[in-house]
Amino acid sequence: MDAMVKDLKIAYIGGGSRGWARKLMVDLALCPDLQGTVSLFDIDQNAAIINQQFSTWLQSQPAIFSHWNYQVVSNLTTALNQADFVVISIQPGPLEIMAEEIALAEKYGLYYPVGDTTGAPGLIRGLRTALIYKEFAYAIQKYCPKAWVINYTNPMSISTRTLTRLIPELKVFGCCHEVFSTQKMFVKLVQQYLNVSSLPQRTDIHLNVFGINHFTWVDKASFQGTDLLQLLNHHLSQPETLHFYTQQEVESWNDWFYCADRVKFELYQHYGTLAAAGDRHLVEFLPGFIQSPQKLFQWGIIRTPVSWRIDRWNNAPKETTAIMEGKTPFSLTSSGEEGVSLIKALLGLGNLITNVNLPNQGQITNLPADVVVETNAIFQSNEIIPLQAGKIPLNLEALILQHVNNQEMIIESAITHNIRPAFQAFCNDPSIPLPLDTCLELFNQLTQINHDFLPKEFISSTSRI
Repeated sequence: MDAMVKDLKIAYIGGGSRGWARKLMVDLALCPDLQGTVSLFDIDQNAAIINQQFSTWLQSQPAIFSHWNYQVVSNLTTALNQADFVVISIQPGPLEIMAEEIALAEKYGLYYPVGDTTGAPGLIRGLRTALIYKEFAYAIQKYCPKAWVINYTNPMSISTRTLTRLIPELKVFGCCHEVFSTQKMFVKLVQQYLNVSSLPQRTDIHLNVFGINHFTWVDKASFQGTDLLQLLNHHLSQPETLHFYTQQEVESWNDWFYCADRVKFELYQHYGTLAAAGDRHLVEFLPGFIQSPQKLFQWGIIRTPVSWRIDRWNNAPKETTAIMEGKTPFSLTSSGEEGVSLIKALLGLGNLITNVNLPNQGQITNLPADVVVETNAIFQSNEIIPLQAGKIPLNLEALILQHVNNQEMIIESAITHNIRPAFQAFCNDPSIPLPLDTCLELFNQLTQINHDFLPKEFISSTSRI
């Protein structure tokens, strides 16, 4: 039996998180192997206090396996001081800013389903995020340089890379569950076409993953020796598997996050490699898909309204209170995320192989060294060993490398306080097919929206780019 690791300190930056923080709280409570303190730091301290209240309520539940001390702290220094692990999940700027950015892009004929990773709103968000993460990088180096840093914030590649570019010796990795959805898609195919005695778990599906976050790809997939790409070929050959959708069909799903994998399947047929992220993210990395709501509906994609995100954000405290007061049923079950399992593995409590975002140390042979890529890796005692994913096929290399370079230019702008590289990345993005003068016009308006979050010299210099 594994021994319990006690007296851990976890610093949570973004401790008022409505989603990731509470998932971590539940998963820690269900883990009998770990125990310690979590310091919750958030610029919205009231949000962190609500999470602390939830944690106190959670610790009183009879079904938990371990007890944790959750503390709300007022500054980053106190949160990080001598931390063993640092978890970061922040909202980089108010959701209202995100709503303005996406609405402005739509005035230029660009309809982003998500808007948090790439494209017009995603790159500007990335610039905001990189500026924030500069502060995090230096603070972590000063107060807990040996801590493992788990990043959940989007844009994942830009935020994770900012930390490691500034302080290469930091032990940083980024976690995303997009690949999980591809594993679950294969689980459905196994259930549909193979005679199995029991339904496999997501983790029974083995994939060779490569690419960058939200633009990941798979060239090998298996389950108990069965080639799942061959199974997918069979599935796609069935009548009516591949068809286009109507707005009415898509809206009838009543789900802001569901997609039909239609883009994923089409890309697979033409490129010979399976995209492993959800369609809502994939179309933002490619030209042509986001030109109208109707085009997105045709491909089985609906845009997630930022107004819905804002309502969810505002209603979360009331919903949490209702759970604690017994007015809303609550099930103490695992979130399905891997954060706690990764912490355990790094503490020497069992090894784990999963997809993760790390600096490229050769796991993808034809992408630049040190840029953040997403591949599989082995987590073991105080070590992450990236697994060789191989060489990206030529037909995908051009697509992926373009975004890698754009991400590097966004970070360059944040580090040097020079707006020009960010604008060049903006112009290079394949989802922004605008003439140079129109591109500058949109870029200038987006920076003006962000006047409270960008350096003054950025705002004053955009017209002179």
